[in-house]
Amino acid sequence: MKALDLHRWDVTPAEARDIQLRLRERMEREDRIGNVQYAAGADIALELAGRGSWRTGEGRAIAGVVVYRFPDMEEVERASSIQPLRFPYVPGLLSFREIPALLAAFELLRTSPDLIFCDGQGYAHPRRFGLASHLGVVLDLPSIGVAKSLLIGECREPGRSAGSTAALIDPATGEQIGAAVRTATGVKPVYVSTGNRISLARAIEFTLRVADGFRIPRPTREADHFVNEIRRKRKALAAKASGAPEPT
Repeated sequence: MKALDLHRWDVTPAEARDIQLRLRERMEREDRIGNVQYAAGADIALELAGRGSWRTGEGRAIAGVVVYRFPDMEEVERASSIQPLRFPYVPGLLSFREIPALLAAFELLRTSPDLIFCDGQGYAHPRRFGLASHLGVVLDLPSIGVAKSLLIGECREPGRSAGSTAALIDPATGEQIGAAVRTATGVKPVYVSTGNRISLARAIEFTLRVADGFRIPRPTREADHFVNEIRRKRKALAAKASGAPEPT
């Protein structure tokens, strides 16, 4: 599957912010999602070049996508890509650091997903255009942001039972930008927000439908396991080649 060619990726942080504001006009927060036959989870692991390289952008991004038949969540296929990092760590601009590798992984898929779950923010972002929104817009697909932590906003603690939610509010504007969602009884909530072509209510509904008793819903949890396993294997091979003890 191919991405839309909407902008360059070799940009400065200032240019990246301008791109977010421009592409935000293409993002849809209403339901334009048909019958979901295939759902995908997407995630990134970083392979950094050395001390201090987290911020400078030296290293590689390992992207992974896992596609499931929905709603039974039988895995259909998975794809990965390893790309050099070309953008520094800047809060609020992680999509420019991570999406090029994700697009390369999506391009390898034989099955086009109808819905993408991203480990990151969507509308719950300072410029209302986080990684889930950016990826959904450039792939022209419905997408949902399922983040493990807050980037902006405030919310009360949802009820302890699975399925409980609480509104995530931007205190500066009073706007609801997402929701804290309890995916399993007693676990910490995740933070769900609209990515593209889906309403917040449906984003919460779909997130709960792919939750399977763990805090992190299955699509992004398995994508996380996938990319981290690739990283561990690459690290072990590098250690073996150098004669150093293999990492544990």
